[in-house]
Formats: sequence, C-alpha cells, structure tokens
Amino acid sequence: MLKQTPLYHLHLELGAKMVPFAGYQMPLQYSKGIIHEHLHCRSHAGFFDISHMGQCLILGDSAAGELERLTPGNITGLKTNAQKYTVLTNHDGGIIDDIIITRIDSGLMIVVNAACKDKDFTYLTNQLSRDCAFKELPDYALFAIQGPTAATVIGKFSAAAAELSFMQACATELNGIPCRISRSGYTGEDGFEISVAIQFAEQLACLLLAEQEVEAVGLGARDTLRLEAGLCLYGHELNEAVTPIEAGLQWLFKKGSFGSAQDRFPGAAKILHQLQNGSEKIRAGLLVESKIPVRDGSVVFNSEDSVIGHVTSGGFSPSLGQPIAMALLDRHSAGLGNILYATVRDRKIPVTVTKLPFIPHRYHR
Repeated sequence: MLKQTPLYHLHLELGAKMVPFAGYQMPLQYSKGIIHEHLHCRSHAGFFDISHMGQCLILGDSAAGELERLTPGNITGLKTNAQKYTVLTNHDGGIIDDIIITRIDSGLMIVVNAACKDKDFTYLTNQLSRDCAFKELPDYALFAIQGPTAATVIGKFSAAAAELSFMQACATELNGIPCRISRSGYTGEDGFEISVAIQFAEQLACLLLAEQEVEAVGLGARDTLRLEAGLCLYGHELNEAVTPIEAGLQWLFKKGSFGSAQDRFPGAAKILHQLQNGSEKIRAGLLVESKIPVRDGSVVFNSEDSVIGHVTSGGFSPSLGQPIAMALLDRHSAGLGNILYATVRDRKIPVTVTKLPFIPHRYHR
C-alpha cells in the first residue's frame, strides 16, 4: 500500500499526475508540464512537497559527538541553527545515505532520503548510545520553496527567515503557523525548506501557493533542476559501493579538519587514501552532442572503444535546451573537453566531458 503525504488531495486538486516514488504517491508533474515547472522555478519560485523525506531528532549533549563518529563531517563544531550536508559511510567507504544536519538547542535535527529512511533510522538507532535519544518525526511535513523570488515570498511572512544565509535555519512562524525553516534546497537556486506539523501542512501550502510568483513543481522538474545543478541523487550518483571521493564530494573534507577523532568514521582509511591519492573513478558532467537523451545505466566508451564508465543520471536540460548527463568515469578519461560515447539503444552518442554544475548555483551566502 502506497503512503500519501498530507498534501495528497491538494495535489489532485492542482491537477497532478501521481506516480509511485519511494513508497509514496507523489506528484510527477502538474497540468503545465515538467519544462514549464522547471523554467518557472529558475525564473520565479517553485513549491515542492518533499514530505516523503525522513525527519528525525538526535537529542542530548552527546548527540553531535556520537554522530561525528558515523560521518566524515565536523559535527561538534556546528553552531546552533547552522546546517551541514554530509554522508553516512559504511566500513568499505561507501555511502549509506547523504543527509542534512541542523544543530538545534537540544541536539540535532536530520533530514534523510525517502528511499533510505527505514534503513537510516535503524542504523542510527543501533549505532547511538543510551546517552542520546533518537526520535522520528512522522507527524511533520516538509516543503521546499525554490527560485529567485523565494526570499521575497518568505519575507512577506517571516523577516527572520528571509535574513538567513545559505545553510542556516531558524524556528519562526509563517502567518502564525509555527515551523522550522532552513535556507537550503536541491535545485541550485536560492530557497528554503520548511518543516511544519502535519495539521498545518495544507494551510501553509495554500498560503504559499496563493502568492503570484509561486507554482507547484513535481518530481519530474525536481530531477531536471538538480541534474542541471550537478547535485547527487541517492541510488544514482551515490550508493553503498561509491565513496564520497568517487562521487565528487571532496569538498566535505577540509584540509586540516581531521583530528584524532575525525579520522575514525567508518571507511575512513579508504576514503582518506583516495582523498590524498585520487580515486580510480570520478563523477563527471557530460554534454550530449545529440537530441537523443542518454539515461542512467548507459555504458560510456572512449575513442578506442574501451568501456570507461556509465551514466548515473541523464535527461533533457530545459535551461540549456539540450540533453545532459552525469557519469561515473575512469579518472584518466574524464578530462574536460574529452569526447566520449554513450550507448542509447545500440547507438553510440557522442558526449563531451564538461565541468559541473551545468548551471551556476545561486545560493544566498
């Protein structure tokens, strides 16, 4: 039985095409279509229902120190209301999930991927000591409002939220509705994510959708937006066999950030070796020299017809007007400007290695 988010009936009223995703019935697109939704988010503001994501708390004075043992990030140094993107790693250096952590007065708030929610919550419960209290938040919805006019919209209801910088959060009210807001997102645009109790979910969604700049955006455009922004998707660029270095997440590891404790997270030896010496595979961007999109799983060849990797995500870029892709490639073949070939239905489509992101990020720093 597929689950429904608190906005399920509102999505139907808005004309959404619903599809199964991560155990939920979710809106793929609305009546104007994916390309319209994508471009509206790039030019105005898009509203996203992301209530399928997992939200949880780790409470207690030792919460940051204990989570730091499970990730490569400096969690103990995180200030109250600051956020960090990081990954949970396994003992082989692979990625269990990528997560967003917010430091709150009583501990940590964490958002995990929908498809990994049960796995992550079980893992965290098993790894944390009795000095911490782990609490799921099933009674909270999660929304995102993304795009160049998102701050103007949010500022009408909360001056405190509008004054946040990228990866900062606060507890506030939107038109009297209590919520926790962070300046973050998954589109490359400036924007906000909003955690709100489900009894206020539809009221808040309707409040934001009533703004002239705001339109609802489904999973289809959410994917094309994050692809243009060069952002990883769990199950595609990230999985338990891919290390953070192979996934292009070296920026998680700042020079000098590893002390006696921070080099003991799961898989640290392999990951730090790759950080110092490079990995055999790396994530790269591809511009597709054809009108035919290349999709995930497409095998990538070099000019000598040797297999050198595979596409992890691919599709049409509404902003660029051409297909694009990300791929996990042999690092010696991934030089910028290299011409490679991706397979599409027994055809080999020329692709050019390009830098990521495809579209510059516009975060408010």
